[in-house]
Amino acid sequence: MGKKLRQQRRGKGSNVYTKLPNTFDISVGFEKAPDVNMSAEVIDIFNHTGHTAPLMCVVYEDMDKGFYVAPEGIKIGDKIFMGPDAKPVLGSIVRVGDMPEGAPVYNIEVTKGDGGKLVRSAGAFAVISAKSERSISIKLPSKQTIMIDPDCRAQLGMVAGAGITDQPIVKAGKNHYMRHTLNRTWPTNRGVKMNPVDHPFGGKQHHKGKSSMTSRNAPPGRKVGHIAASRVGRKKK
Repeated sequence: MGKKLRQQRRGKGSNVYTKLPNTFDISVGFEKAPDVNMSAEVIDIFNHTGHTAPLMCVVYEDMDKGFYVAPEGIKIGDKIFMGPDAKPVLGSIVRVGDMPEGAPVYNIEVTKGDGGKLVRSAGAFAVISAKSERSISIKLPSKQTIMIDPDCRAQLGMVAGAGITDQPIVKAGKNHYMRHTLNRTWPTNRGVKMNPVDHPFGGKQHHKGKSSMTSRNAPPGRKVGHIAASRVGRKKK
């Protein structure tokens, strides 16, 4: 009898499918109230497990510490600002409604007060493409355009760490640990290359041999292929 499918083993929660613990637990986001003017000084820039971009540690005026995604070009000793009257300098947390058109931004809030959800990976930045009284149009790195509330906040600049994907991996072990940190497995192989006992599409014919349509309520051992697809086949012209 073959071993359980990958999705079954993940659901069981073995140590193979467990995220590596961080050296210390931190919260990366906008922690301070948006209606308070405040400045903070960058005291450290470091790499952290599970993040492609470097993080920066800042000290607020009240001596509390916070962590943010670091922008390209910032250095230790620089200051960032936040609040209604924040200065538009590199890394500052500013309302998107107060930023000019064409400004590069990252770590963008989707809804007011969520702490920053979009454009946080290394080398990424979005652009404010249009403004109105009720909404702000932002062009994401994927070329998609979204509309958000002018009271949502974002950081000025581009995320540091661009070119991280250009670095050669060299060894398979490095790739394994990179994926393990993000709770992903590597390598992965196709179901049609497996044995019939290991996957519903397995077998020596190297094709599925059955429809890949799968119910939304299928059990984990069968839930592979096109999950609850609305249609199959080629579209009619």
